[in-house]
Amino acid sequence: MRLRCFPSITGAALIAVLCLGPVSAPGLTYKLTVSAGRHDRHNTPVCVVLCESEVQANLNPVLLGKARGVTLTDSRGKRLPAQLTGPGLLEPVPPGVVVRELHFILPELRRGESLELKAELGPEAPAAEGFRWHDNAGMYAELRYGDRAVIRYMYEALDSSSPEARQRTYKVFHHLYDPAGTRLVTKGPGGLYSHHRGLFYGFNRISYADVARADLWGCSGGAYQSHEAFLSQEAGPVLGRHCVRIDWHGPDQRVFATERREMTVYAPAGGHLVEFASRLESTVGPVRLDGDPQHAGFQFRAAQEVADGDQKRTWFLRPDGRGKPGETRNWNKQNPDPRTVNLPWNAMSFVIGGVRYTAVYLDKPTNPKEARYSERSYGRFGSYFEYDLERDRPLVVNYRLWLQEGEMTVAQAAALSADFIEPPKVLVH
Repeated sequence: MRLRCFPSITGAALIAVLCLGPVSAPGLTYKLTVSAGRHDRHNTPVCVVLCESEVQANLNPVLLGKARGVTLTDSRGKRLPAQLTGPGLLEPVPPGVVVRELHFILPELRRGESLELKAELGPEAPAAEGFRWHDNAGMYAELRYGDRAVIRYMYEALDSSSPEARQRTYKVFHHLYDPAGTRLVTKGPGGLYSHHRGLFYGFNRISYADVARADLWGCSGGAYQSHEAFLSQEAGPVLGRHCVRIDWHGPDQRVFATERREMTVYAPAGGHLVEFASRLESTVGPVRLDGDPQHAGFQFRAAQEVADGDQKRTWFLRPDGRGKPGETRNWNKQNPDPRTVNLPWNAMSFVIGGVRYTAVYLDKPTNPKEARYSERSYGRFGSYFEYDLERDRPLVVNYRLWLQEGEMTVAQAAALSADFIEPPKVLVH
């Protein structure tokens, strides 16, 4: 077996890529050394990318291209939940190469320490467990962990039969459930600012060709986003993931850009860890993407109950500490505050149904900058940036969101950021 390992950037803590030569064993076995690096690790998603040539993949059913199951154990023989998937949106697949991803959750590892693991791959698919996708055709796709609802993708086709119907269907988005799976913690159509919904991505000041402005946030003037296809779907004990194709339509309703949007939910204890990845490509040549801090970029909007209740119960946690109840910071072009630009993370603590939740928004250095942040005590926060889209210059972004019950500290949020920005390293033997 010939191994070629090199760093790779993807959504999870993805470290190594292997290119395999001939193998005659009844299965594939890899020894992994996981190093924590400079940070303590706790319930950290790890992904190792495995690859082989298409020619080699067709020679033997036990090779990587045929593998469907994986058993992962530590040096004492203790088994860790693990899952094999196809390549994620952000993982490049070279021509003539088969790529698989090995995912697991690293339960605990102190900084400076390492852990030895053994992964045994085989052709048998594992019994269904953990995450599952359920589709209500034409309306929404819901991801559940066992019987517990986790996330819901709202993709109903545009309905222009009335202003109310159009407003309900002019954009696709993802809802997020609370960790118990009993209620949605994100907002849908209607309420305060109907155009703010769930986990959403768009820009309200877009220009291209002879179109002076296309609003793909409030979807005014005929612009809208449409679900076009489910491109891939994964479910298992470690994660649930899907990739969808979304078309961006201008005021004339013609498509000016197409997006592949990937949502991944991991299964660490204590909350939901959601990863958002997107690749947006122009179909019309140069496209200028712009907006304002409240109506552009990737943002989170909490349920309407937050806006209807006592907004002074909402407070924000930032790298420089906890803010006062009801206090917000917002980037302002005329008087920019450096504390609202290029944050590695931001967090909002809010109350729904008498229960306090905290959502942590995690940015990445590879995302376009400058990233301008916005906070609103009624339950919306996130960031945006400006970008010039070209046919040969797509826009690729990658964020994470953590949701849990209760309050959080700066140290806890910073640890989530470290897992995302500087993940553990994996050496494959």
